[in-house]
Amino acid sequence: MAGEGNLSRGSWRASKALLVFTATLGLFTENFLYGFVVPILPYMIEVRLGLDPAYTQRFTTELLFILGLISVPSAPIIGHFADKTTSRKVPLLISLVGCTIGTLLVALTPSVWAVYVGRMLQGISGTGAWIVGFAMLTDAAGSRHLGKALGSAGSFITAGVLTGPVISGVLLQWAGYWAAWSVPLALLAICFVARLTMIEERPTDESKTSTSEAQGQAEDERSPLLSLDVRTHDEAAATLLEEANVPSSRGYYSIMFSKGSTYAALFNVTAFSMIISGFDATLPVHLRDEFGWRPAPVGSIFLGIQIPSMILAPFVGWLRDRIGLRWPTTLGWALSTPLFWFLGVPGKDNFLGVGNGPKGQAAFVAAIIGLGIIWSFVRGAGTFQLTSTSSLTICPT
Repeated sequence: MAGEGNLSRGSWRASKALLVFTATLGLFTENFLYGFVVPILPYMIEVRLGLDPAYTQRFTTELLFILGLISVPSAPIIGHFADKTTSRKVPLLISLVGCTIGTLLVALTPSVWAVYVGRMLQGISGTGAWIVGFAMLTDAAGSRHLGKALGSAGSFITAGVLTGPVISGVLLQWAGYWAAWSVPLALLAICFVARLTMIEERPTDESKTSTSEAQGQAEDERSPLLSLDVRTHDEAAATLLEEANVPSSRGYYSIMFSKGSTYAALFNVTAFSMIISGFDATLPVHLRDEFGWRPAPVGSIFLGIQIPSMILAPFVGWLRDRIGLRWPTTLGWALSTPLFWFLGVPGKDNFLGVGNGPKGQAAFVAAIIGLGIIWSFVRGAGTFQLTSTSSLTICPT
């Protein structure tokens, strides 16, 4: 009776809903932390660290760049060890501890080197959280509900990138530095509670026994009259010879990188990520210097990039299913080019008579929203192509 009571009380802790919530919250938090620091970095560099404003752009770029740089070598290593462990909970807790330490180092800003170390810890821990958390999300959702789960979770995860800069900028301007940092620290605390609470489902001894017994019964009913172990030496030798003559299949990566679509997809992903990272690194300083914007409007400008893509995502997905990836993606990149150029027009130089007044600021916001609309056709195209190519490589038709 006691065992049944413990099982009933703990069943909700092993529920798929809690596992999906825990994984989704972790991925949301990682995205939130990345975007959160963007509007607040100039304040940290100039006020907290007391550095010359001339170094703000340099340190902003480096602190954002180092997060991606450390993720590149750490991802395959983390993925290798994640495959070796049978538990998702332990790696998730380790990544959360590392992320919390890194976030505290960045928030406290005791010195320049400590902030760099904190960002590196955030990068490594965030990579681990993404690898293990996404694997746990797909496991918990199951194949039957994977599309629905990933769609719902994906919208919530993307909201982390959307809300991070806005909350950071608004709270920094209206409530102060530590009021702003209280939000990501509270999110990390909730993640910690959720990861401690969850219980991973593992096959019981009874299920293993019943499975083996059923397999044994099936073998008894369908087994041949002559056992395979009594094959003659000549038959075994012939089998080995035939297996030795079978050519080994090509490796997964050699097949993937023999396709031109793989390189196009990788270029699309890399180029888009570099542009987004460039915006994160330059927009806060540029908008402050050219328009005199404070953290709240600086953080809000990123809404113009993210919201149109979220609204148009269903239509773009339908369009890709109808006509494919090539033409929507090509059109998106082609239309982005003049908008990139126009973003540099508004400013103090009064180029083309636009200036940095209300007219120039309105023109800049319109260009940002235009990019958000156009990027709907570019965003995710590379990942979609890589996934399709990988599926065809693993399961060729």
